[in-house]
Amino acid sequence: MNLGRLASDRRRLTAFWGATVVQVAAVAFDVKVLKQASKVSLMPLLLSWARTQDAPPLLQAALLASAAGDLLLETDLQLAGIAAFAAAHACYLAVFLSQPGQRPWRVAAAYGALWAALIAVLSPGLDGQRVPVAAYALLLTATAIASRWHNSRSGLGGTLFLISDALIAMRLAGRDFPGRGALVMSTYATGQYLLTSGLNRQRPTGKRQPVATASETG
Repeated sequence: MNLGRLASDRRRLTAFWGATVVQVAAVAFDVKVLKQASKVSLMPLLLSWARTQDAPPLLQAALLASAAGDLLLETDLQLAGIAAFAAAHACYLAVFLSQPGQRPWRVAAAYGALWAALIAVLSPGLDGQRVPVAAYALLLTATAIASRWHNSRSGLGGTLFLISDALIAMRLAGRDFPGRGALVMSTYATGQYLLTSGLNRQRPTGKRQPVATASETG
C-alpha cells in the first residue's frame, strides 16, 4: 500500500471516530442538530473506509443498510428503519457464515441463554412489542454467534451491537437510566467498526506467494 492511500485510509477512519465522539457527546448533552447530523454520517464514513479495505460486497451492503436504518429511525418511518437493520444483520450473517472455521456449539448455547434471559427480564414491560422485539433480538444474537465463530475481534463487535440494541429494548420496557443513550451509540459505533475490521483483517490479500527454490525446499 502506498503512503498516499495509507494516509487517505487513516483520514477516513479518523473522520468516522470523530463523528462517533460528536454523536456520543451530542446525545449526552442533548444537542439535537448535532445528534442527527453525526448519527447519519457514521455508517457512510465507516463504509467509505471499508471500501478502501476491499470489503466484500455483503459487508458493504450491511453497512449501507445500517446507514439507511439510522436515517429512517430519525423520521416517522420507524418500521422501515427496523427492517433496514434486519437486512443489515441478514447480510452480516451471510458473510460470516460463508467463512470457513470452527463453529463450537458452546458459543451458540451461551448466546442463546443470554437471549432467553434478556427476553424474560424485559417482556413484562414490552406489552404488544414482545414478539417483534424477541424476533429482532434473536437475529442480533445470531449475528453475535456467527461473528464470534469467525474470530474474537468480530465477535466482540457482534456482542457490542447486541448490547447496544438491548439498551434500546430496556427503554422500550420502561427501564431507562441516565447515560443510556450515549452508551447505546458508543457500543453501536464500536461494534460496527469491530465487525467490519474483524472480517477485513482475516481476508486473503490475493498476493501470490514466492515460489520456493530447490535449496529452500531441501
